[in-house]
Amino acid sequence: MDIRTAPRVLALTLSLLAGSALANEALVFQTDFGLKDGAVSAMKGVAFGVDRTLPLQDLTHEIPAYNIWEASYRLYQTLNYWPKGTVFVSVVDPGVGTARHSVVLKTSSGHYIVSPDNGTLTLVAEHFGIEAVRQIDEKRNRLKGSEKSYTFHGRDVYAYTGARLASGTISFDQVGPLLPTEVVTIPYQAALVEHDGTVKGTIPILDVQYGNVWSNIDETLLTKAGMNKGDNACLKISEGEVVKFEGKAPYVSSFGDVPEGQPLIYLNSLLQVSVALNMDSFAAKHQVASGANWHISLKKC
Repeated sequence: MDIRTAPRVLALTLSLLAGSALANEALVFQTDFGLKDGAVSAMKGVAFGVDRTLPLQDLTHEIPAYNIWEASYRLYQTLNYWPKGTVFVSVVDPGVGTARHSVVLKTSSGHYIVSPDNGTLTLVAEHFGIEAVRQIDEKRNRLKGSEKSYTFHGRDVYAYTGARLASGTISFDQVGPLLPTEVVTIPYQAALVEHDGTVKGTIPILDVQYGNVWSNIDETLLTKAGMNKGDNACLKISEGEVVKFEGKAPYVSSFGDVPEGQPLIYLNSLLQVSVALNMDSFAAKHQVASGANWHISLKKC
């Protein structure tokens, strides 16, 4: 090589490498595996084996075992903050090895979720819309040599397919055949306002670090019910038909607006109604959990 052309060749090579790196989309993992063993590392190893330049990230690996509803919520909570094209691999799969479909859902927002179609996609489909759903063709998109493995599709199918999609090794069309634009859903209480001004909803999740209780009720419903900052609300929380808490709390902006240890109602980071104790765990004190069968109601009083 002529020494005079070397700088130009080097610059072109670096440009091509940079372009290749930028072509990769983030690959974000969510599981109920925890980090006590090598399961998550094995999934990342498979992805790294597909493309060593893939940006691998974690959503969480602390979903409670088999809790499909919480997996659905954490995707909904997080997806909007990732760029279009991001690929999520979500593996909460108590039916692993059974007839449930393994799919990739492309949302109307341009994100991809690789997951069993077992209810995990409930809230993403509802809030972000479905552009298309494809069933994973395991003859094409399965880790070579894993054909006799029936209990670790997170590694053998989902991580592998997600990595191939995020790296551009395959296009969405090459995932597998199109399915109807619908997914398995988990039924739950949609948020609403009744004629008497009572606002009702579900407790989809807890702010687990602090024990705050999150709902699916947004600010517009409080406004519709005539509730403003500084008002008191009569509050009831129940699991099915069993009442777990009944009392009164002020609707305020933040925790320090009430004395330490006192209850409050506020809008969380998703601008949805939440209940807390200042500097304490509301969930632990009142034995409140979350899920589609947990209900909350409040009314100005």
